[in-house]
Amino acid sequence: MNLGKLVFAQVTQHLPLTTFRRCVARYGGAHKVKSFSCLDQYLCMAFAQLTYRDSLRDIEACLRAQAGKLYHMGIKSRVSRSTLADANENRDWRIYADFAQSLIAIARRLYAAEPFGVDLKDTVYALDASTIDLCLSVFPWAPFRSTKAAIKLHTLLDLRGNIPSFLHISDGKLHDVNVLDLLLPEPGAFYIMDRGYIDFERLYQLHEAKSFFVTRAKSNLKAQRRYSHPVDRSTGLICDQTIVLTSFYSRQDFDTPLRRVRFKDPTTGNRLVFLTNNFTLPAFTITELYRCRWQVELFFKWIKQHLRIKVFFGTSENAVKTQIWIAVSVYVLVAIVKKRLNLSASLYEMLQILSLTMFERIPLDQLLNNITADDIQAFSPNQLNLFN
Repeated sequence: MNLGKLVFAQVTQHLPLTTFRRCVARYGGAHKVKSFSCLDQYLCMAFAQLTYRDSLRDIEACLRAQAGKLYHMGIKSRVSRSTLADANENRDWRIYADFAQSLIAIARRLYAAEPFGVDLKDTVYALDASTIDLCLSVFPWAPFRSTKAAIKLHTLLDLRGNIPSFLHISDGKLHDVNVLDLLLPEPGAFYIMDRGYIDFERLYQLHEAKSFFVTRAKSNLKAQRRYSHPVDRSTGLICDQTIVLTSFYSRQDFDTPLRRVRFKDPTTGNRLVFLTNNFTLPAFTITELYRCRWQVELFFKWIKQHLRIKVFFGTSENAVKTQIWIAVSVYVLVAIVKKRLNLSASLYEMLQILSLTMFERIPLDQLLNNITADDIQAFSPNQLNLFN
């Protein structure tokens, strides 16, 4: 079926184009557009992500060198950096945000049964934010400090498949905890987060929605122990307690008992204190759930290293958000391809091979199922293997 198709076309054939056209129509993306459609823009930006292009000039030079293959890539118009820059500046970024969300929905269904390191049937999310520093004079719409600009990526990562189920882009001033107001809690799901998200009024809203949270306790937490449960100290557990909050405002915001688990990490010797509203899971499972939170930090590290979201092709808010959402959609698209073709290669290995073979005419499964360690000389054990 893919005989003779470019590798790039084989990857992008997994895009739901009918859904893409609906997103374009929803925000008037085709209004007064005679050439270089939103799909052309998306494919050019996706190509830039997959091949690690550094600038609009770099994208233009690379695609012009392969002008005879543009039609076979699905790009119907001539590519120039000024046209691509104008498209990124003026076409509504929500087109690509909505399209990325549709790809996320597909990927989450594909990875719904994927294990993530803890024997648990419920959905488990890790919530965190990452800051990308910018120049204030170039990006004045993203204030952070008096001499600095920044944007924050607030991400809710589904640990089954490491798929970002929710992503919010804000300026650097927005505090992490405010993003809890934007979430739609899923009953029965677990939300793993660090101490920056402790706001008992907001955590109580998760509790009322029948969701569970696991977080680190702050050192100044004021609480009274009501009951101590037996623990196996050989696992590193110190205590498993039912507590109630005692400080005036905390008790007003969260007036039901909480569970406090103290744990000593056997490898580092660090003592950790966890808070949760779940009283049914074993105490050690609570500690294991929090250990899985590092996946969202590795996700940020990985996506900054391997997708172009630290060097932006435009300076306006619309251009930056367009680039980020297309980068996320490309990440999810490659995850979809991996699952649909049942590929054994890691996501890192796939992107390294794809970056060098976009214009080849080799079937994807043949190209990506025969990768050996020697094929990826740049492979590092510190890289995140999100899809082993």
